[in-house]
Amino acid sequence: MVKPKNEGLALLRHTFGDQYSEGTNTRQEHGAGEGYISDTLPDAVLMLDSTEAVARAVSICNEYSLPVIAFGAGTSLEGQLVAVNGGVSFDLTGMNQILEINTEDFDVKLQAGVTREALNYELKTSGLFFPLDPGANASLGGMASTRASGTNAVRYGTMKEVVLGLTVVTPNGDIIQTGGRARKSAAGYDLTHLYVGAEGTLGIITELRLRIFPVPEQIRAAVCSFPSVKLAAQCVIECMQLAVPLARIELLNSCQMGACIEYSKLQGFTAQPTLFIEFHGSKISVDEQITTVEAVAQGYQANDFRWAETLEERNQLWTARHKAYFAGLALNPGASVISTDVCVPISNLADCIELAESKAVELGFNCPLVGHVGDGNFHLLIPFWPDNPDQVRAAKQLSHYLVQQALALQGTCTGEHGIGLRKKAYLLEEHGAHAVSTMGLIKRALDPKNIMNPGKIFDLC
Repeated sequence: MVKPKNEGLALLRHTFGDQYSEGTNTRQEHGAGEGYISDTLPDAVLMLDSTEAVARAVSICNEYSLPVIAFGAGTSLEGQLVAVNGGVSFDLTGMNQILEINTEDFDVKLQAGVTREALNYELKTSGLFFPLDPGANASLGGMASTRASGTNAVRYGTMKEVVLGLTVVTPNGDIIQTGGRARKSAAGYDLTHLYVGAEGTLGIITELRLRIFPVPEQIRAAVCSFPSVKLAAQCVIECMQLAVPLARIELLNSCQMGACIEYSKLQGFTAQPTLFIEFHGSKISVDEQITTVEAVAQGYQANDFRWAETLEERNQLWTARHKAYFAGLALNPGASVISTDVCVPISNLADCIELAESKAVELGFNCPLVGHVGDGNFHLLIPFWPDNPDQVRAAKQLSHYLVQQALALQGTCTGEHGIGLRKKAYLLEEHGAHAVSTMGLIKRALDPKNIMNPGKIFDLC
Protein backbone atom coordinates (compact mmCIF):
# COMPACT_ATOMS: atom_id res chain seq x y z
CA MET A 1 0.00 0.00 0.00
CA VAL A 2 1.32 3.43 -0.97
CA LYS A 3 1.76 5.66 2.05
CA PRO A 4 0.19 9.15 1.88
CA LYS A 5 2.46 11.76 0.30
CA ASN A 6 1.63 14.33 2.97
CA GLU A 7 2.96 12.01 5.67
CA GLY A 8 6.26 11.72 3.79
CA LEU A 9 6.53 15.50 3.42
CA ALA A 10 5.76 15.92 7.13
CA LEU A 11 8.53 13.45 8.02
CA LEU A 12 11.01 15.29 5.81
CA ARG A 13 10.00 18.58 7.45
CA HIS A 14 10.48 17.11 10.90
CA THR A 15 13.81 15.45 10.00
CA PHE A 16 15.46 18.36 8.19
CA GLY A 17 13.95 21.41 9.89
CA ASP A 18 15.19 24.66 8.34
CA GLN A 19 16.67 22.75 5.40
CA TYR A 20 13.09 22.02 4.25
CA SER A 21 10.92 24.58 2.47
CA GLU A 22 7.46 24.64 0.94
CA GLY A 23 7.66 28.36 0.11
CA THR A 24 6.15 29.23 -3.27
CA ASN A 25 9.11 31.35 -4.39
CA THR A 26 11.61 28.65 -3.45
CA ARG A 27 9.58 26.00 -5.26
CA GLN A 28 9.32 28.22 -8.36
CA GLU A 29 13.09 28.76 -8.37
CA HIS A 30 13.58 25.00 -8.41
CA GLY A 31 10.78 24.09 -10.82
CA ALA A 32 12.53 24.63 -14.16
CA GLY A 33 15.90 25.31 -15.75
CA GLU A 34 16.93 28.05 -18.15
CA GLY A 35 15.42 26.61 -21.28
CA TYR A 36 12.07 25.20 -20.18
CA ILE A 37 9.20 27.02 -18.50
CA SER A 38 6.66 25.02 -16.52
CA ASP A 39 3.86 25.66 -14.03
CA THR A 40 4.46 22.25 -12.45
CA LEU A 41 6.36 22.76 -9.21
CA PRO A 42 7.90 20.41 -6.65
CA ASP A 43 5.93 20.02 -3.44
CA ALA A 44 8.98 20.95 -1.40
CA VAL A 45 12.68 21.81 -1.60
CA LEU A 46 15.45 20.33 0.57
CA MET A 47 18.76 22.15 0.99
CA LEU A 48 21.30 19.38 1.58
CA ASP A 49 25.02 19.52 2.36
CA SER A 50 26.30 15.93 2.60
CA THR A 51 26.00 12.52 0.99
CA GLU A 52 24.63 11.13 4.23
CA ALA A 53 21.87 13.76 4.32
CA VAL A 54 20.95 12.97 0.72
CA ALA A 55 20.81 9.25 1.53
CA ARG A 56 18.59 9.85 4.56
CA ALA A 57 16.21 12.03 2.53
CA VAL A 58 16.07 9.58 -0.40
CA SER A 59 15.23 6.73 2.01
CA ILE A 60 12.22 8.70 3.25
CA CYS A 61 11.14 9.60 -0.28
CA ASN A 62 11.45 5.95 -1.33
CA GLU A 63 9.33 4.84 1.61
CA TYR A 64 6.54 7.27 0.66
CA SER A 65 7.03 7.02 -3.14
CA LEU A 66 7.89 10.73 -3.38
CA PRO A 67 9.58 11.78 -6.65
CA VAL A 68 13.12 13.17 -6.27
CA ILE A 69 14.69 15.77 -8.60
CA ALA A 70 18.34 16.72 -8.04
CA PHE A 71 19.06 20.45 -8.48
CA GLY A 72 22.49 22.01 -9.08
CA ALA A 73 22.92 25.42 -10.70
CA GLY A 74 19.60 25.31 -12.57
CA THR A 75 21.18 25.79 -16.01
CA SER A 76 19.66 22.78 -17.81
CA LEU A 77 17.86 23.48 -21.08
CA GLU A 78 15.61 20.51 -21.82
CA GLY A 79 13.26 20.38 -18.83
CA GLN A 80 15.36 18.07 -16.65
CA LEU A 81 14.31 19.97 -13.49
CA VAL A 82 10.55 20.04 -14.07
CA ALA A 83 8.68 18.20 -11.32
CA VAL A 84 6.18 16.49 -13.62
CA ASN A 85 4.74 14.44 -10.73
CA GLY A 86 5.45 16.87 -7.91
CA GLY A 87 7.82 15.52 -5.27
CA VAL A 88 10.93 17.01 -3.71
CA SER A 89 13.72 19.05 -5.27
CA PHE A 90 17.08 18.21 -3.68
CA ASP A 91 19.15 21.40 -3.82
CA LEU A 92 22.84 20.36 -3.75
CA THR A 93 24.39 23.82 -3.99
CA GLY A 94 25.46 23.48 -0.34
CA MET A 95 27.61 20.50 -1.32
CA ASN A 96 30.41 22.79 -2.48
CA GLN A 97 33.54 21.31 -0.94
CA ILE A 98 36.65 20.27 -2.87
CA LEU A 99 37.77 17.15 -1.01
CA GLU A 100 41.09 16.22 -2.66
CA ILE A 101 43.51 17.67 -5.20
CA ASN A 102 46.10 15.15 -6.37
CA THR A 103 48.50 17.21 -8.44
CA GLU A 104 50.90 14.38 -9.27
CA ASP A 105 48.13 12.17 -10.65
CA PHE A 106 46.03 14.94 -12.20
CA ASP A 107 42.78 14.15 -10.42
CA VAL A 108 40.46 15.88 -8.01
CA LYS A 109 37.60 14.74 -5.77
CA LEU A 110 34.76 17.12 -4.96
CA GLN A 111 31.12 17.40 -3.99
CA ALA A 112 28.48 17.64 -6.70
CA GLY A 113 27.55 21.26 -6.01
CA VAL A 114 31.01 22.62 -6.83
CA THR A 115 30.86 24.71 -10.01
CA ARG A 116 33.48 24.59 -12.74
CA GLU A 117 34.51 28.20 -12.03
CA ALA A 118 34.95 27.47 -8.32
CA LEU A 119 37.11 24.45 -9.13
CA ASN A 120 39.36 26.43 -11.46
CA TYR A 121 39.68 29.20 -8.88
CA GLU A 122 40.92 26.60 -6.38
CA LEU A 123 43.36 25.16 -8.94
CA LYS A 124 44.78 28.47 -10.19
CA THR A 125 48.03 28.28 -8.18
CA SER A 126 48.64 24.59 -8.92
CA GLY A 127 49.49 24.85 -12.63
CA LEU A 128 46.43 22.69 -13.37
CA PHE A 129 42.93 23.40 -14.63
CA PHE A 130 39.61 21.77 -15.44
CA PRO A 131 39.01 22.50 -19.14
CA LEU A 132 35.38 21.59 -19.78
CA ASP A 133 33.46 24.79 -20.31
CA PRO A 134 29.78 24.64 -21.30
CA GLY A 135 29.44 28.40 -21.02
CA ALA A 136 27.17 28.49 -17.99
CA ASN A 137 28.78 28.23 -14.56
CA ALA A 138 27.16 24.84 -14.10
CA SER A 139 27.61 22.52 -11.15
CA LEU A 140 29.89 19.59 -11.87
CA GLY A 141 27.31 17.11 -10.64
CA GLY A 142 24.83 18.54 -13.11
CA MET A 143 27.42 18.47 -15.88
CA ALA A 144 28.01 14.78 -15.23
CA SER A 145 24.29 14.04 -15.10
CA THR A 146 23.70 15.59 -18.53
CA ARG A 147 27.03 14.45 -20.03
CA ALA A 148 27.90 18.08 -20.73
CA SER A 149 30.83 19.26 -22.82
CA GLY A 150 31.31 22.76 -24.26
CA THR A 151 33.96 24.81 -26.00
CA ASN A 152 37.05 22.75 -25.07
CA ALA A 153 35.57 19.33 -25.85
CA VAL A 154 37.34 19.08 -29.20
CA ARG A 155 40.67 18.65 -27.36
CA TYR A 156 39.82 17.55 -23.82
CA GLY A 157 36.67 15.51 -24.34
CA THR A 158 33.27 15.60 -22.62
CA MET A 159 32.25 14.73 -19.08
CA LYS A 160 32.15 11.10 -20.18
CA GLU A 161 35.92 11.18 -20.70
CA VAL A 162 36.92 13.13 -17.58
CA VAL A 163 34.85 11.41 -14.88
CA LEU A 164 36.96 8.76 -13.12
CA GLY A 165 34.53 7.82 -10.38
CA LEU A 166 31.37 8.81 -8.52
CA THR A 167 29.60 8.62 -5.20
CA VAL A 168 25.93 7.90 -5.89
CA VAL A 169 22.88 7.64 -3.67
CA THR A 170 20.63 4.93 -5.11
CA PRO A 171 16.81 5.11 -5.13
CA ASN A 172 16.53 3.12 -1.89
CA GLY A 173 19.02 5.35 -0.08
CA ASP A 174 22.15 3.24 -0.35
CA ILE A 175 25.52 4.94 -0.96
CA ILE A 176 27.75 3.37 -3.60
CA GLN A 177 31.19 4.20 -4.98
CA THR A 178 31.98 3.71 -8.66
CA GLY A 179 35.29 3.85 -10.49
CA GLY A 180 38.44 4.99 -8.71
CA ARG A 181 41.81 6.70 -9.12
CA ALA A 182 43.37 4.11 -11.42
CA ARG A 183 43.44 5.27 -15.03
CA LYS A 184 42.07 1.97 -16.26
CA SER A 185 40.21 -0.95 -14.75
CA ALA A 186 38.49 -4.13 -15.95
CA ALA A 187 36.75 -4.77 -12.62
CA GLY A 188 33.06 -5.46 -13.17
CA TYR A 189 30.40 -3.37 -14.82
CA ASP A 190 31.24 0.23 -15.69
CA LEU A 191 28.76 1.79 -13.27
CA THR A 192 30.42 5.20 -13.51
CA HIS A 193 29.31 5.72 -17.08
CA LEU A 194 25.88 4.28 -16.38
CA TYR A 195 25.20 7.31 -14.19
CA VAL A 196 27.00 9.86 -16.39
CA GLY A 197 24.29 11.15 -18.72
CA ALA A 198 21.40 9.47 -16.86
CA GLU A 199 19.96 12.91 -15.96
CA GLY A 200 19.25 11.89 -12.38
CA THR A 201 16.88 9.08 -13.36
CA LEU A 202 18.91 6.27 -11.75
CA GLY A 203 20.35 7.92 -8.65
CA ILE A 204 21.80 11.15 -7.28
CA ILE A 205 25.47 11.93 -7.89
CA THR A 206 26.83 13.51 -4.69
CA GLU A 207 30.61 13.35 -5.26
CA LEU A 208 32.85 13.11 -8.31
CA ARG A 209 36.43 12.24 -9.06
CA LEU A 210 37.57 14.10 -12.18
CA ARG A 211 40.61 14.34 -14.40
CA ILE A 212 42.37 17.70 -14.40
CA PHE A 213 45.03 18.90 -16.82
CA PRO A 214 48.26 20.93 -16.85
CA VAL A 215 47.83 24.54 -17.92
CA PRO A 216 49.45 24.75 -21.39
CA GLU A 217 52.77 26.52 -21.74
CA GLN A 218 51.24 28.82 -24.30
CA ILE A 219 47.63 29.79 -25.08
CA ARG A 220 46.81 31.94 -28.10
CA ALA A 221 43.40 32.90 -29.44
CA ALA A 222 42.35 34.29 -32.79
CA VAL A 223 39.25 35.38 -34.66
CA CYS A 224 38.73 35.27 -38.42
CA SER A 225 35.65 35.82 -40.57
CA PHE A 226 34.44 34.21 -43.81
CA PRO A 227 32.10 35.13 -46.67
CA SER A 228 29.70 32.31 -45.71
CA VAL A 229 28.95 29.83 -42.94
CA LYS A 230 29.58 26.97 -45.36
CA LEU A 231 33.12 28.14 -46.09
CA ALA A 232 33.83 28.56 -42.36
CA ALA A 233 32.50 25.06 -41.66
CA GLN A 234 34.56 23.58 -44.49
CA CYS A 235 37.65 25.25 -43.01
CA VAL A 236 36.92 23.53 -39.69
CA ILE A 237 36.46 20.16 -41.39
CA GLU A 238 39.82 20.41 -43.16
CA CYS A 239 41.61 21.46 -39.95
CA MET A 240 40.19 18.44 -38.15
CA GLN A 241 41.08 16.12 -41.02
CA LEU A 242 44.66 17.42 -40.82
CA ALA A 243 44.64 16.45 -37.12
CA VAL A 244 45.45 19.96 -35.91
CA PRO A 245 45.11 19.64 -32.07
CA LEU A 246 42.95 22.73 -31.61
CA ALA A 247 41.75 23.43 -28.09
CA ARG A 248 38.63 25.32 -29.12
CA ILE A 249 37.07 26.20 -32.45
CA GLU A 250 33.70 27.94 -32.31
CA LEU A 251 31.53 29.14 -35.19
CA LEU A 252 29.13 32.11 -35.07
CA ASN A 253 26.92 32.99 -38.03
CA SER A 254 26.35 36.59 -39.17
CA CYS A 255 23.26 37.05 -37.01
CA GLN A 256 24.98 35.72 -33.89
CA MET A 257 28.18 37.68 -34.49
CA GLY A 258 26.22 40.88 -34.93
CA ALA A 259 24.36 40.19 -31.70
CA CYS A 260 27.63 39.57 -29.83
CA ILE A 261 29.21 42.76 -31.21
CA GLU A 262 26.26 44.77 -29.91
CA TYR A 263 25.75 42.93 -26.61
CA SER A 264 29.43 42.63 -25.58
CA LYS A 265 30.57 45.92 -27.16
CA LEU A 266 33.24 44.28 -29.33
CA GLN A 267 35.27 46.82 -31.23
CA GLY A 268 36.53 46.43 -34.80
CA PHE A 269 34.56 43.29 -35.70
CA THR A 270 32.03 42.83 -38.49
CA ALA A 271 28.80 40.83 -38.53
CA GLN A 272 30.07 38.00 -40.73
CA PRO A 273 30.36 34.23 -40.17
CA THR A 274 33.25 34.03 -37.72
CA LEU A 275 35.50 31.40 -36.17
CA PHE A 276 36.83 31.81 -32.63
CA ILE A 277 39.94 29.62 -32.34
CA GLU A 278 42.22 28.82 -29.41
CA PHE A 279 45.59 27.06 -29.56
CA HIS A 280 47.20 25.25 -26.59
CA GLY A 281 50.66 23.73 -26.27
CA SER A 282 54.34 24.52 -26.32
CA LYS A 283 55.48 27.58 -28.25
CA ILE A 284 56.76 25.41 -31.11
CA SER A 285 53.60 23.34 -31.37
CA VAL A 286 51.34 26.40 -31.16
CA ASP A 287 53.33 28.12 -33.91
CA GLU A 288 52.94 25.02 -36.09
CA GLN A 289 49.18 24.89 -35.43
CA ILE A 290 48.81 28.56 -36.30
CA THR A 291 50.74 28.20 -39.57
CA THR A 292 48.57 25.26 -40.65
CA VAL A 293 45.24 26.85 -39.70
CA GLU A 294 46.08 30.17 -41.37
CA ALA A 295 46.98 28.37 -44.60
CA VAL A 296 43.76 26.33 -44.53
CA ALA A 297 41.62 29.38 -43.72
CA GLN A 298 43.09 31.38 -46.59
CA GLY A 299 41.96 28.61 -48.91
CA TYR A 300 38.39 29.28 -47.80
CA GLN A 301 38.57 33.06 -48.31
CA ALA A 302 39.05 33.97 -44.67
CA ASN A 303 39.79 37.54 -43.72
CA ASP A 304 42.93 38.36 -41.76
CA PHE A 305 43.29 36.74 -38.36
CA ARG A 306 42.85 39.02 -35.35
CA TRP A 307 44.94 37.84 -32.42
CA ALA A 308 44.21 38.07 -28.69
CA GLU A 309 47.71 38.02 -27.26
CA THR A 310 47.03 38.87 -23.61
CA LEU A 311 44.90 37.12 -21.01
CA GLU A 312 42.66 40.18 -20.87
CA GLU A 313 42.09 40.11 -24.63
CA ARG A 314 41.38 36.36 -24.61
CA ASN A 315 38.92 36.75 -21.76
CA GLN A 316 37.10 39.49 -23.64
CA LEU A 317 36.68 37.27 -26.70
CA TRP A 318 35.57 34.18 -24.82
CA THR A 319 33.29 36.14 -22.52
CA ALA A 320 31.56 37.46 -25.64
CA ARG A 321 31.29 33.88 -26.93
CA HIS A 322 29.88 32.62 -23.63
CA LYS A 323 27.29 35.39 -23.61
CA ALA A 324 26.16 34.45 -27.11
CA TYR A 325 22.90 32.96 -25.78
CA PHE A 326 21.98 36.16 -23.96
CA ALA A 327 23.12 38.25 -26.94
CA GLY A 328 20.77 36.22 -29.11
CA LEU A 329 17.91 36.76 -26.68
CA ALA A 330 18.58 40.51 -26.75
CA LEU A 331 17.80 40.61 -30.49
CA ASN A 332 14.13 39.99 -29.69
CA PRO A 333 13.44 41.29 -26.17
CA GLY A 334 10.56 39.45 -24.55
CA ALA A 335 10.42 36.67 -27.14
CA SER A 336 10.56 33.01 -26.22
CA VAL A 337 13.27 30.83 -27.76
CA ILE A 338 14.00 27.23 -28.63
CA SER A 339 17.70 26.39 -28.31
CA THR A 340 18.49 23.46 -30.58
CA ASP A 341 21.41 21.10 -29.98
CA VAL A 342 22.29 18.72 -32.78
CA CYS A 343 25.61 17.05 -33.49
CA VAL A 344 26.68 15.36 -36.72
CA PRO A 345 29.82 13.65 -38.03
CA ILE A 346 32.32 16.38 -38.83
CA SER A 347 32.23 15.60 -42.57
CA ASN A 348 28.48 16.38 -42.62
CA LEU A 349 28.72 19.58 -40.61
CA ALA A 350 28.68 22.11 -43.47
CA ASP A 351 25.67 20.41 -45.11
CA CYS A 352 23.68 20.32 -41.86
CA ILE A 353 24.35 23.99 -41.07
CA GLU A 354 23.43 25.03 -44.62
CA LEU A 355 20.14 23.09 -44.41
CA ALA A 356 19.35 24.66 -41.03
CA GLU A 357 19.96 28.23 -42.20
CA SER A 358 18.03 27.76 -45.44
CA LYS A 359 15.00 26.33 -43.64
CA ALA A 360 15.08 29.14 -41.08
CA VAL A 361 14.95 31.75 -43.86
CA GLU A 362 12.16 29.84 -45.61
CA LEU A 363 10.08 29.94 -42.40
CA GLY A 364 10.75 33.63 -41.81
CA PHE A 365 13.34 33.43 -39.04
CA ASN A 366 16.69 35.18 -38.68
CA CYS A 367 18.31 32.76 -36.24
CA PRO A 368 21.57 33.14 -34.35
CA LEU A 369 23.76 30.06 -34.78
CA VAL A 370 26.72 29.09 -32.62
CA GLY A 371 28.58 25.83 -32.54
CA HIS A 372 31.34 23.79 -30.97
CA VAL A 373 32.09 22.88 -34.53
CA GLY A 374 35.33 21.04 -33.85
CA ASP A 375 33.19 18.09 -32.78
CA GLY A 376 30.24 18.71 -35.13
CA ASN A 377 27.92 20.20 -32.50
CA PHE A 378 25.95 23.41 -33.08
CA HIS A 379 22.99 25.34 -31.69
CA LEU A 380 20.37 27.30 -33.60
CA LEU A 381 18.45 29.78 -31.42
CA ILE A 382 14.88 30.09 -32.69
CA PRO A 383 13.05 33.22 -31.43
CA PHE A 384 9.25 33.31 -31.51
CA TRP A 385 6.34 35.13 -29.93
CA PRO A 386 4.28 32.69 -27.85
CA ASP A 387 1.04 34.61 -28.44
CA ASN A 388 1.41 34.18 -32.22
CA PRO A 389 0.17 30.66 -33.11
CA ASP A 390 1.74 30.79 -36.58
CA GLN A 391 5.17 31.63 -35.14
CA VAL A 392 4.89 28.94 -32.47
CA ARG A 393 4.02 26.40 -35.14
CA ALA A 394 6.87 27.56 -37.41
CA ALA A 395 9.43 27.50 -34.57
CA LYS A 396 8.47 23.93 -33.65
CA GLN A 397 8.60 22.98 -37.34
CA LEU A 398 12.12 24.37 -37.69
CA SER A 399 13.34 22.64 -34.53
CA HIS A 400 11.84 19.35 -35.70
CA TYR A 401 13.29 19.77 -39.19
CA LEU A 402 16.77 20.33 -37.81
CA VAL A 403 16.68 17.17 -35.70
CA GLN A 404 15.41 15.17 -38.67
CA GLN A 405 18.25 16.42 -40.85
CA ALA A 406 20.83 15.66 -38.15
CA LEU A 407 19.53 12.11 -37.79
CA ALA A 408 19.48 11.66 -41.57
CA LEU A 409 23.14 12.73 -41.59
CA GLN A 410 23.96 10.04 -39.00
CA GLY A 411 24.06 12.51 -36.13
CA THR A 412 22.21 12.86 -32.84
CA CYS A 413 19.26 14.89 -31.56
CA THR A 414 21.37 16.23 -28.68
CA GLY A 415 25.11 16.78 -28.50
CA GLU A 416 25.24 18.04 -24.92
CA HIS A 417 21.94 19.33 -23.51
CA GLY A 418 20.42 15.90 -22.89
CA ILE A 419 16.95 14.51 -23.57
CA GLY A 420 14.96 15.74 -20.57
CA LEU A 421 11.31 16.24 -21.44
CA ARG A 422 11.57 17.88 -24.83
CA LYS A 423 13.39 15.23 -26.88
CA LYS A 424 11.93 11.95 -25.69
CA ALA A 425 10.32 11.18 -29.07
CA TYR A 426 13.64 11.73 -30.82
CA LEU A 427 15.45 9.32 -28.51
CA LEU A 428 13.14 6.57 -29.76
CA GLU A 429 13.75 7.59 -33.36
CA GLU A 430 17.51 7.77 -32.88
CA HIS A 431 18.08 4.51 -31.01
CA GLY A 432 15.02 2.40 -31.80
CA ALA A 433 12.38 0.72 -29.66
CA HIS A 434 14.56 -2.18 -28.51
CA ALA A 435 17.35 0.07 -27.23
CA VAL A 436 14.92 2.36 -25.39
CA SER A 437 13.17 -0.71 -23.98
CA THR A 438 16.54 -1.89 -22.66
CA MET A 439 16.99 1.49 -20.97
CA GLY A 440 13.57 0.98 -19.40
CA LEU A 441 14.61 -2.41 -18.03
CA ILE A 442 17.64 -0.80 -16.35
CA LYS A 443 15.44 1.96 -14.92
CA ARG A 444 12.91 -0.52 -13.50
CA ALA A 445 15.62 -2.71 -12.00
CA LEU A 446 17.39 0.14 -10.23
CA ASP A 447 14.37 2.35 -9.46
CA PRO A 448 11.31 0.08 -9.18
CA LYS A 449 9.13 2.83 -7.66
CA ASN A 450 10.17 5.31 -10.39
CA ILE A 451 10.97 8.07 -7.91
CA MET A 452 14.22 9.33 -9.47
CA ASN A 453 13.38 12.26 -11.78
CA PRO A 454 10.39 10.47 -13.31
CA GLY A 455 9.17 11.30 -16.80
CA LYS A 456 12.60 12.26 -18.15
CA ILE A 457 14.49 10.69 -21.10
CA PHE A 458 11.68 8.18 -21.82
CA ASP A 459 8.27 7.18 -20.46
CA LEU A 460 7.89 3.90 -18.61
CA CYS A 461 5.04 1.87 -20.08
